[in-house]
Amino acid sequence: MWKSVLVAARVAALLIMLPLVRSARAETPRFEARVIDPHAGEVCYAVTLADVDGDKKNDVVVVTEDRVLWYQNPNWTPRVIIDNQTERDNVCIAPFDIDGDGKIDFALGAGWLKKNLGTVQWLSRGNSLDDKWNVHFIGRESWLHRMRWGDILATGKPQLIISPLNKTVGEGVRLTAFEIPANPRTDPWKAVVLDGAMNAMHNHWVGDLDGDGKTDVVTASQEGVFLMQRGSEGQIVKRQLGIGAVDPQNAAGRGAGEVKVGWLSGKRPFLVTVEPMHGNQVAVYTTPPPGENLWTRHVVDATLKRGHAVGVADVDRDGSDELIIGHSDKSPNATVGPGISIYDCTDGAGAVWNKQVIDDGGIATEDLVAEDLNGDGWVDFVACGRATHNVKIYWNRGGD
Repeated sequence: MWKSVLVAARVAALLIMLPLVRSARAETPRFEARVIDPHAGEVCYAVTLADVDGDKKNDVVVVTEDRVLWYQNPNWTPRVIIDNQTERDNVCIAPFDIDGDGKIDFALGAGWLKKNLGTVQWLSRGNSLDDKWNVHFIGRESWLHRMRWGDILATGKPQLIISPLNKTVGEGVRLTAFEIPANPRTDPWKAVVLDGAMNAMHNHWVGDLDGDGKTDVVTASQEGVFLMQRGSEGQIVKRQLGIGAVDPQNAAGRGAGEVKVGWLSGKRPFLVTVEPMHGNQVAVYTTPPPGENLWTRHVVDATLKRGHAVGVADVDRDGSDELIIGHSDKSPNATVGPGISIYDCTDGAGAVWNKQVIDDGGIATEDLVAEDLNGDGWVDFVACGRATHNVKIYWNRGGD
């Protein structure tokens, strides 16, 4: 009897494992590109997704030097949110229902190229979807470059967390959280500086890195990759996770410029960066071995030129995230670019990745975002271009 039970258990275990074996061998799906705007602006700085019209489907939102546009799902008809209503250049955007009316609003960073001007504002809609939106002042930050929402202060309501590109005051960049006031249209937004000691911070990520249910911030700067967490007494605790690229002769050749967090199968976190800022390397950091503090760095590609956009998503549905990497210039030592590539982990541990070029020369990638846009269960992605000025959707045809 016990022998038959043991055999049955082994058979059941094999049946459970078979889908995992299949998924581990999944190939990168075919992607079909569609241009939804050939010339959105002189520079398409940022792209995000949000349900603007309330139909439960995410629309595409693009930031250019002087406008914010949204493209209505599923026909991708362009509409204007704002046009020449902020200081030039607009550079970053973050969707959230700021005033609590059940409709999406946007925080927006502008004026970033002027050292002493950078402005933080939020946008509320007009009377109809065809009207221009209203601009409400939040604050100022020189060199303002990136913004994301997250409750790093543990108040129960997300804050707008911003990072400038360059040193602003004191020793470095002011990573700052703005709290939404009771009346966001008229009341001042309280600013809490989380850190002010790093330089050339190109981007930051907000989410739950360690799975403890609390908001974390991961930064990419000239000093490397750092984790910011709220301590038990409310203080912000900073810990270095990676050193980034190392160039002792040139500060611009050090550290990291882009950062995202992804998960391998089994919910094992990893970091992916472009190094250094606007650099040529794609690096993946995996959790450190026992007794080590720094995460283990793996350079998986060193052929980019001006790497500038990073996404993570499980595009092949194998239970492990892939890397989606965009660069805006043609690589000098390869026949690729500018464009976008996907990297698929092949060793299960995050050290070895296979590269597949998705777009070779069709977009000078400045930013990208990944999500299932048509509800077919496969993750698509959207990218916007710098020198190419365009906006493209890449449809995941993995289900074909």
